[in-house]
Amino acid sequence: MTPDKILEGLPKILTKDQREHYFEHGFLCVEDAISDKELEALRNVTRQFVEKSKSVSRSDDRYDIGEDHCADNPVLRRLKSPDTASEIFWQFSNGVVADIASDLLGPNVTFHHSKLNFKWFDKSDKVKWHQDIQFFPHTNYNVITIGCYLEDTTMENGPLGVVTGSHKEDLFDQYDSEGNWTGMLSDEDAAKVDLQRVEYITGKAGTLTIHNARTLHYSPSSKSVTPRPLLLNCYSSSDAKPYTAHPMPTVNTYKVVRGEPVKWAHHDPRPCQIPPDWSGGYTSIYAAQAGEDKATVSST
Repeated sequence: MTPDKILEGLPKILTKDQREHYFEHGFLCVEDAISDKELEALRNVTRQFVEKSKSVSRSDDRYDIGEDHCADNPVLRRLKSPDTASEIFWQFSNGVVADIASDLLGPNVTFHHSKLNFKWFDKSDKVKWHQDIQFFPHTNYNVITIGCYLEDTTMENGPLGVVTGSHKEDLFDQYDSEGNWTGMLSDEDAAKVDLQRVEYITGKAGTLTIHNARTLHYSPSSKSVTPRPLLLNCYSSSDAKPYTAHPMPTVNTYKVVRGEPVKWAHHDPRPCQIPPDWSGGYTSIYAAQAGEDKATVSST
């Protein structure tokens, strides 16, 4: 669906101004959409998984851990697919954030994936400049990620930074000069980012961050002792169909969480870069950007 068609529909949660801001700027910050009870449940289950991660010595299908991770000082970079790790996470994915997704994607919404990203004090956990859609190309660009800060997030503990309006501009090459997937802009392209257009999304615990899959974004390293867990859920309009294998499919992948399945795909003529073949497995953006993985473009 086009933005004009989406805006013709009655919203469930967002205001007219909020919806128009998203379509114009490619991102949105929403406060006070999550109840205190739901937020506390998410925080409690998150603490449980951080505790469980202390017994993990290497990254696996659930935990992505940093180089200095240990029981006394856990450096859990990502909890993978939290939608299958706890019913509390899945209820959240299929709750108010799915309603918000329908306000921006149209009445028929498909769940794509979830992840819970962490930042810890001075652990060099910067996520470099990138765009999401190259990780999972679709037939159109009605694909969004909705994040929820589980702790108060300031400029000190690594907020999301976005380039306003970048969703309307060209996509970047996220392979290096040797053809290896890096999941980020080259140093040359990153140096050209107009920092005057960068807006940082900060807010109290429960604040939602929303960005389009074309929007250029990053997050700096944390310089605070306050951890920064960010629970992310990705959705698409149901008329946006994937071109490539899903990086980490779960039982919830491609579930229609609002509306109904559609019979027709909508095709956007703008090109999209194709990622490596993820059907053999995927680690994380942290591993890709750190050069821990060496994946090349698929030959099929």
